[in-house]
Amino acid sequence: MGKLTVDKELIRELAALLDETGLTEIEVEDNDVRIRIARGGTIVHASAPAAGAAPAPAAASAPVNDVQGHPGLVTSPMVGTIYTAAEPGSPPFVKVGDKVTAGQTVLIVEAMKTMNPVTAPKSGTVSRILISNEQPVEYGEPLLIIE
Repeated sequence: MGKLTVDKELIRELAALLDETGLTEIEVEDNDVRIRIARGGTIVHASAPAAGAAPAPAAASAPVNDVQGHPGLVTSPMVGTIYTAAEPGSPPFVKVGDKVTAGQTVLIVEAMKTMNPVTAPKSGTVSRILISNEQPVEYGEPLLIIE
């Protein structure tokens, strides 16, 4: 059995990501090496990085259980911090009632200092926004609904 080499820098980056996002657990796997960083609390499964920036409408407090399976539901593609605008002080990408086209950026998820656009999967009208700016999000978490 060979000597285990631990990537201490990666562990520090993952721990910092826990602090930045408010998550309680992150797990990454590369080939046959898996690293899991966890703090007490609810377990969160992470499978990819995330990106984001600006204020969201009050709809963020709406219950999300009633939207599961909705055909216009847009979910987070990764774990990270959600941003509703390109930069602080800028208008949000979308507001409730805005018309969007397929492929249009509607949010950003930040993960490990990388900004990742969340695009509209279809054209339509934004009917609900289920998150708020700078909110930590998990993979698959409901973000907004396009009717």
